Amino acid sequence: MINIALLKEICETPGAPGFEQRIRDVVKREVTPLVDEVKIDNMGNLIAIKRGKKPTKVMLAAHMDEISFIVYHIDDKGFIKFRPLGGFDPKTLTSQRVIIHGKEDIIGVMGVKPIHLIPPAERGKPTRLDDYFIDTGLSGEKVKEIVSIGDPITRERQLIEMGDCVNCKSLDNRVSVFIQVEMLRELKDQELPYDVYAVFTVQEEVGLRGANAASLDINPDFAICLDTTIAFDLPGASDHEKVTHLGKGTAIKIMDARTICDHRMVAFMKQTADKHNIPWQPEILTAGGTDTMAMQQLGRSLAGAISIPTRHIHQVIEMSHKADIRHSIDLVKACVAELDTYDWNF
Repeated sequence: MINIALLKEICETPGAPGFEQRIRDVVKREVTPLVDEVKIDNMGNLIAIKRGKKPTKVMLAAHMDEISFIVYHIDDKGFIKFRPLGGFDPKTLTSQRVIIHGKEDIIGVMGVKPIHLIPPAERGKPTRLDDYFIDTGLSGEKVKEIVSIGDPITRERQLIEMGDCVNCKSLDNRVSVFIQVEMLRELKDQELPYDVYAVFTVQEEVGLRGANAASLDINPDFAICLDTTIAFDLPGASDHEKVTHLGKGTAIKIMDARTICDHRMVAFMKQTADKHNIPWQPEILTAGGTDTMAMQQLGRSLAGAISIPTRHIHQVIEMSHKADIRHSIDLVKACVAELDTYDWNF
């Protein structure tokens, strides 16, 4: 159904915001044989271009960066203090392993004061990011030989298959990177109606920065973002809170906190999914945003988004359904190939 080995490599390869070099190298290796041109802009975005029949521009975006941390202090005993790169739920970090990417990669564990030493009156208070430190098990002298202020830190979690799902760190948004690569692979020998700019963007988790730059540069006519969305189909969730469900198909974004997708693009995606018998579900997300906003506002494009339902987003691990991933590949592939068949007039 999907290439688990490639998805695993893409998810596990580190790529903090502003430090996407390793994951970009993996993407470049995969897409170079599939397109007519590959370039990297000054922000670090990788842009894979497949020429079509007409010079009308279609921009796709899937961000390569992952929520991460950055070193901001090392004490004399070697304990590391850090700042987040992207949004984290602090309660999910206790005793979690991370990788500090210094002169070499070293493993650390996030620690806080043991509950035994916290006064009873304070035990119910939420743990803050400032309460954490990273313990590498090395001496202060050794840590300072390897680690410097400003080094990135990523989560240490391998991809595993769990039932019908995959579970790993960084499914947000490496699952979309994978989908975009596989879309290019499956369209390699197909002539497309328009020029396709498949952009693997940087620094989305800290403000859509890569997509801002790429959108201004490309100025696309059409834009489709690929990103994850919340699947809160879990115990205790009210129906209106669930947003999407795992296993019920790819999601077609209607809106989030930063974007109202163009109604024509939404209608086109729904029509295309139905035509090809691709299961889909509508997505309205009341918080958060994606590269869709950058492409719509700065690229001035007719924009929409395909979202991959994901549980446990912005936590230590995330989970997506393998069938939803496959259906997302199918939908973006069909949309790209059939953009010229729809009446885009208001």
